[in-house]
Amino acid sequence: QELQTFIDTANAPIFGTDEHMMVNEWNNKVAEITGFTSAELLGKSLVDEFISVDYREAVREVLGKALIGDETTNFEMPIFTKAGTRVDL
Repeated sequence: QELQTFIDTANAPIFGTDEHMMVNEWNNKVAEITGFTSAELLGKSLVDEFISVDYREAVREVLGKALIGDETTNFEMPIFTKAGTRVDL
């Protein structure tokens, strides 16, 4: 419970996906930035639904590496907001 509270209230956008790139974590900061609540995103495909076509393969690669513990630093991921604009996370 303490870890979940820390994630939810962090002053940085924190999100997570499972091995199929389905959203399984979405904290308050990323919700504030994108306009999507965690309830709206949980279980949805992050890459296919919220990443612009030109970045999908790169995002899949970075997330895939993260799932096996291979860290990528300084990667900005462009994501569409609820308002339809694109922001970099």
